Amino acid sequence: MADAPDPANNLPTGYVPPAVWQCEPGNGGQFASINRPVSGATHDKVLPVGKHPLQLHSMGTPNGQKVTILLEELLAAGHRDAEYDAWLIRIGDGDQFGSGFVEVNPNSKIPALIDKSADPEIRVFESGAILFYLAEKFGAFLPTDPAKRAATMSWLMWQMGAGPFVGGGFGHFYAYAPIKIQYAIDRYAMEVKRQLHVLDTQLGRHEFVAGDDYTIADMAIWPWYGGGLLGGAYSAQAFLGVEEYGNVRRWTDQLAARPAVRRGAMVNRTMGPLEGQLHERHDAGDFETRTADKVG
Repeated sequence: MADAPDPANNLPTGYVPPAVWQCEPGNGGQFASINRPVSGATHDKVLPVGKHPLQLHSMGTPNGQKVTILLEELLAAGHRDAEYDAWLIRIGDGDQFGSGFVEVNPNSKIPALIDKSADPEIRVFESGAILFYLAEKFGAFLPTDPAKRAATMSWLMWQMGAGPFVGGGFGHFYAYAPIKIQYAIDRYAMEVKRQLHVLDTQLGRHEFVAGDDYTIADMAIWPWYGGGLLGGAYSAQAFLGVEEYGNVRRWTDQLAARPAVRRGAMVNRTMGPLEGQLHERHDAGDFETRTADKVG
């Protein structure tokens, strides 16, 4: 068995994990105000309700964009019952810990969906589960052929399992951690590049991630790897050498050219150019009249 590391080399110098971990106030960098070791609501707040059958409570992070891209694709494909209200959950302000949101998602993570067309209403949380629920409900973007369906679900689950390495792993330690730790950055950068190679290899064989069909797997993966890593996330494009992955770039640009993808990527977005931010979406016309640059 290898010898234990010398605590003198630890960060901070001399640190040794205690026998029982305890939360130290303020030891969370810029996320200290919202990170905590317990679940549940921190305050009472009833969720608003709009006029449409589908009520989405989210923010325009990659996980939130997955769902709004699918909803916009469903509407573009003629599924009128996919009309939705998208309410902004400002996670930096702790909106996800409001009592109404926690009732829908006990895990206090965006996105969360309420389908009021069902009786009783149906509540769905976790972005992959919402994609699957909506694809099944509308019979779209999820193949019925067993082999194609299995491939789609496999790649959807690949993203759900791989995403935390990109965001909570690489993104956190490279961009957000209060100190730069080479070991952590190297560990996660290696994994992210491996994932990009997996995706690039698959897209070298097929037009879309799961094969010849555009599916919810593409919609799940694009916000993280296409619109995300190749699109400027964490300002790490040069560091990760993302231009090495030509097949991912081809696919990224192909999806970015879809009007529904462009619209979906704007919904509940609070960062980037103001004209690309639609904080809340309650009508299709909001893209023309309610972007952040128009409402000031």
